[in-house]
Parts: sequence; C-alpha cells; structure tokens
Amino acid sequence: MTTQTDTHSRAHDAHADSLDLSEPTHARPLRIGDGFEALSFGHEQFHGLMDPLVMVDHFTMTEPTFGTHPHAGMSAVSVLFEDSQGRFHNRDSLGNDLDLLPGDLYWLKAGRGAVHEEAPLPGARTHALQIFVNLPARAKRDAPASLHVRAATMPVIDRDGARVRVVLGETRGVVGASSPALPLTILDVQLRAGSGYVHDIPPGHGVWLHSVRGDASVRVRGGTTHLARHAAMALRNGGEKTALQIRSTAGSQVVLLQGQPIDERFVQQGPFVMSSREELRAVAAEHAAGRLGSID
Repeated sequence: MTTQTDTHSRAHDAHADSLDLSEPTHARPLRIGDGFEALSFGHEQFHGLMDPLVMVDHFTMTEPTFGTHPHAGMSAVSVLFEDSQGRFHNRDSLGNDLDLLPGDLYWLKAGRGAVHEEAPLPGARTHALQIFVNLPARAKRDAPASLHVRAATMPVIDRDGARVRVVLGETRGVVGASSPALPLTILDVQLRAGSGYVHDIPPGHGVWLHSVRGDASVRVRGGTTHLARHAAMALRNGGEKTALQIRSTAGSQVVLLQGQPIDERFVQQGPFVMSSREELRAVAAEHAAGRLGSID
C-alpha cells in the first residue's frame, strides 16, 4: 500500500455539553487475490472524529495475503470474531510466534518499528477487524510492545438479551485487559431481537461504531441514528459522561471502539503513521536498511 495521507486531527475546543456526530458511512470494498476480502474504513471519512483510530478493516482471510511487513509510529490491532474458524498464525520481530484462536485479540505497538506477519493456517477462515491506532508524537519512538488476550479470559456481560464481550478496556464497571499503548475500549456487542445495551462515554472521548451483522439504532443525548448493516459512525463527547444506547429490532452485532483523541497532525503511508513526511522517509530508510527488526 503506497497511499500517503497528510492529516491534522482537528483540535477540539469542547464546550461543556458538546457532542460531535458523523453520519453513518459505508466502507470501501477491498479484495486482494482469492483469499482476502475487506470492508475498509479510513479516518478521512469521519472528519476527525475517528481519532485516535487511523483505519479499520473488517476482513475475511482464508489464505496468506500480505507476507512479512513493517509497522512504525502506530499500533496494529487484530480482533478476531468468535465465528472465525481455525487458527490465525501471528509472528513478529519481538519474538512472538503464536496462533490466535476465534475471539482473541493481538495488539502490536510498533513504536519506533517492528516487523509483523499474520496468516490463517491451512483450512482456516479468519473473520476479524484489523485496526490501526495512532500514537502521539511523544510515543512514536517508543520500544515495540505487544499484548495477546485470549477470548477465554475476556469478561462477558450476558443479560437482558445482550451479550457483550469486553475485549479491552471497561464498560459498566466490568474491566478487561489494558492495551500496551493508548487506553482503548473494545466491545463486541451482540443483541438479540428487541434488546439493547447502554455504555457510558467518558468526557472528552471518541467512539467509533460498526455494525458487523444486522441493523441497529444508536441513541445518545436524545437523538437516534440508524446504523445499517456494515455501516460505521463516529462521535466525540466533549462534555460530561454520556450514555450511549445501542438497540436492535431484529438482532445485530455491533463493535464499539472508544479512545481519547490525540488531536495531532500525522502522515500515513501504508503501515507507517508518523508526524511528518521527513519522519516517513526516515523510517522507510530504516526499514530498507533492516533496522526495524526481522522475524527469521
């Protein structure tokens, strides 16, 4: 991927009661070879409200597709859905060599640079999200770090027709694992017909929502937005703690990602997310010289 994007995540002069909300947005379809198909969302589609997220791919992979590749200046996060089949093999230059199982999370904080490889094993079908999470300028030269959270260890809230996997972070007093970089909450919300779930958004935080399956409605501060299957929306809560309600008439699955915006200029080129074009050129040169590490 050679696309280069120069973006300033808008500074947000929040009033005590401000709420910024995007319109529901549909993904760009992406297909690579016979083994990779994705719905791809980028930060530029959400007018700064996706911050600290850079991009999210909702993908299905049945064959090795990307090979060994570098990352720098960001975190690459894989969240497998429970309907994945088989094992998703993950290796990186930190020395990790492991299989992700259905429902697992793997967070690679690349920092100053890391090399990564992930692919389904023969016969597997991986259904997952690949999330690029920005790092603030002060952390872009940090040493790489990683986190593997097994599905079996994730807290699950199951009541009133809602089943919520706390993949990362916290909701309604239920606390899951913490990321090795920016704090992020990831919820996998599965709603039976006619049910709903309420999550409280802390002051100053942003939320990105994506309907994986079925239609849903999102209600916040008295307003309701219809979120169709495979669409996404983003919002930023500038005021005090705010309740967000997700409901479904016929049943749905919605992923909620929540974090505190960085509000800094960044430049993306493929797997690199840096603060300037000069930094992009420098990290690309470091990778070419083999200084971001290796797997073999």
